[in-house]
Amino acid sequence: MSDVAKQRIAALGSQLSPQSNGLGALPAIKRVAGKPNGPRVPGKVVIITGANSIMGIGRATAHLFAEGGAKAVYICDYDSKNLEAHRSEITSLHPTVDVHVRQFDAADEKAVKAVVDDAMENYGRLDVFFANAGIVGPMAPFTDISKEDFMKIIDTNTASVFLAAKYAAPAMMKTSSDKLSASGSIIGTASVAGLRSNAGTTPYAASKAAVVSLAQSISYQLSGTDWYDSTDFESARARGTEKKLGQLNPLKRAGIADEVARVVLFLGSDEASYVNGQAWAVDGGLSAGHPYVLGKMA
Repeated sequence: MSDVAKQRIAALGSQLSPQSNGLGALPAIKRVAGKPNGPRVPGKVVIITGANSIMGIGRATAHLFAEGGAKAVYICDYDSKNLEAHRSEITSLHPTVDVHVRQFDAADEKAVKAVVDDAMENYGRLDVFFANAGIVGPMAPFTDISKEDFMKIIDTNTASVFLAAKYAAPAMMKTSSDKLSASGSIIGTASVAGLRSNAGTTPYAASKAAVVSLAQSISYQLSGTDWYDSTDFESARARGTEKKLGQLNPLKRAGIADEVARVVLFLGSDEASYVNGQAWAVDGGLSAGHPYVLGKMA
């Protein structure tokens, strides 16, 4: 990463980092629509990984689930710097929702099992596991990337989704007086890089394509499992080129976290009960066509 890119990231971080754990410490989440019409996920227990980022999909999704009537939301991340501030903000807005903070590596099998077990012990149910954790890795040609770095990306981006499904699925099958039928939604964050080339580095693209494949293969062994595919912007932010995002998609703009979170909320609700094994590209239409140069379309 260049020194200029590092400086831009540091400057952005200093502007966005909360000064305290109070409600007013965090910048507001930009919304594209109004409040959900009624409780969309009443009584549901939700686990979200990759929830630390202030402007990220995880935080936006946690807010929508809390607003939608969830009973409990677990916000988890390897980096825990902002998690307590997120919890304070959500509980201030939605005091009836139990918000739990967990700091762990989403690719750590024992840790994933532990958070699922905690949800089952405390609530006797698990309804949604949003496997959103991911990393970009080195921005370099594949010939300059070590096997160690390649496997780290696969471990964080792909194995984490596999582990989420491995431990969430059996928990979601359990019923109780509050949950009369076996059901649940396992949602993984992939990327347009997993659908088309030239949208990320080789290991990153491979890891995200594997997430899509996991959704398709695991869905045949499970029922009532929802998946979606979203676009990640970390690499563009690292290069300092985030203002160029969206230039090639039909909407000609980048998406925001709330737009992806709305799809996750739908997939985590009973409204998506017949959605299974799908990769939903929340990308402004980018993956709907081949790459092209503006002004030179055939």
